[in-house]
Amino acid sequence: MSAPKEHLDPKQTGAPVDTSEHLEVNQDFGADTNEGLPGEQQGEDLAAQLGEAQEKISQYHDQLLRAHAEVENVRRRAQDDIAKARKFGTESFAESLIPVRDSLEAALALTGQTAQAWQDGVEATLRQLTGAFERNQMHEVAPAPGDAFDPHKHQAITTVASELAQGTIVQTLQKGYMIADRVLRPALVTVSAGKA
Repeated sequence: MSAPKEHLDPKQTGAPVDTSEHLEVNQDFGADTNEGLPGEQQGEDLAAQLGEAQEKISQYHDQLLRAHAEVENVRRRAQDDIAKARKFGTESFAESLIPVRDSLEAALALTGQTAQAWQDGVEATLRQLTGAFERNQMHEVAPAPGDAFDPHKHQAITTVASELAQGTIVQTLQKGYMIADRVLRPALVTVSAGKA
């Protein structure tokens, strides 16, 4: 049986060692625009390319500054609009209430009125106030007995045994109000707990 061949170190065997490196050079880099040009002309081309690049950078920087300024202007205008909306948001509603105040002051200025005249004046003032509410999309929430309890518009004060179905309104203790679709004040109600 023959012994396995041992790997011999070329230095030990005296065999010449190949120390040359075989590098593959990829010649397909793409055409160099400055290839074959004298050194001075290559420098001029590079300087021209650098000048073009710097000009583009300058343009982009200018565009960035303009965009930043526009964003700041939009932000500032939005803040001004919000401040004006807060300041003058109630202007329309206040204008609607001025005639109501005028009527109340006129009623208090008159002396020697009969009870019927007072009642007529108060009813006229209430109509003015109702008109002001309607013009500003403010309406009352006044559920009738038997209406379903809506936790978004009603606030239950208590539940009571009732002939009405469970979860329905027995009595409205205080009207609520909404502006458009937003609850300004929920209606205070008692809710049926069903039959005892």
